[in-house]
Amino acid sequence: MFHLPLPFFDEARLESADLSNCIPTEYRADSLIVLRSAGDPVLAVIVEVQRAKDDDKRGSWPVYVATVWDRYGCPVVLLVLTPSDPVVKWAGEPIDMGPGSVVTPFAVGPELIPIVRDHSVAAAVPELAVLSALAHGAGPEGQDVLMALFVALCGLDDERAQIYSDYVVTALPEAARKHLEELVAVGTYEYKSDFARKHQAHGREIGRAEGLIEGKAEGIAEAVLRILAKRGVPIPPEAQERILACHDRDTVDAWLDRALDVTRVEELFA
Repeated sequence: MFHLPLPFFDEARLESADLSNCIPTEYRADSLIVLRSAGDPVLAVIVEVQRAKDDDKRGSWPVYVATVWDRYGCPVVLLVLTPSDPVVKWAGEPIDMGPGSVVTPFAVGPELIPIVRDHSVAAAVPELAVLSALAHGAGPEGQDVLMALFVALCGLDDERAQIYSDYVVTALPEAARKHLEELVAVGTYEYKSDFARKHQAHGREIGRAEGLIEGKAEGIAEAVLRILAKRGVPIPPEAQERILACHDRDTVDAWLDRALDVTRVEELFA
């Protein structure tokens, strides 16, 4: 009737119709976001971070989708984030479970994520800066990308800054991770990740001793201006010129700390 070809078989056996798992298998996605309207779920987004090909996921991802659809009774999207273009191609292939049963993940990799180097863009859309750092933080423009992320973190409340920095640090390769660690160590946030607990108290001393953040005074100066603007502190043109013209790391470090508390730009230079 449906013109579906059957595979070759020599027996049709009636099996148990009880589909319960006697020994439950744990299925846990990386994240689940549910969009709601007036309290009712309207779209569920399953987020998976996939760094390498894993054929087992092609068996578990349809289970994720079916479980979430059954739980919330709304459309479900499976979003796969990966730092590797070959993995993007693999992850985005439809999972064909038979006629009429197909789950197609939405795979996002470096090619689809813009490179965010502009500090104003990073500060305006910090989530885009996070994705840019994940995709391009270890690439040729990685230092500029991570610096833009750092500027974005400086303008956020502590909780969001903690979440975003920890998330990026766990995904970056060692060299890029170390660079971001040193950038964050310059700040005044009480981050929860292991790198911050280890380095934050002595971030300035470590950074100067190892030269990992040498030459970044200009970027820190721009972060100072962004923080002041975010807090609504007026910045006269002459003050802006003075901040941007400073290339002394000790001075801009001190300004960065003060920028979080001052109410007038004059207090920055006290």
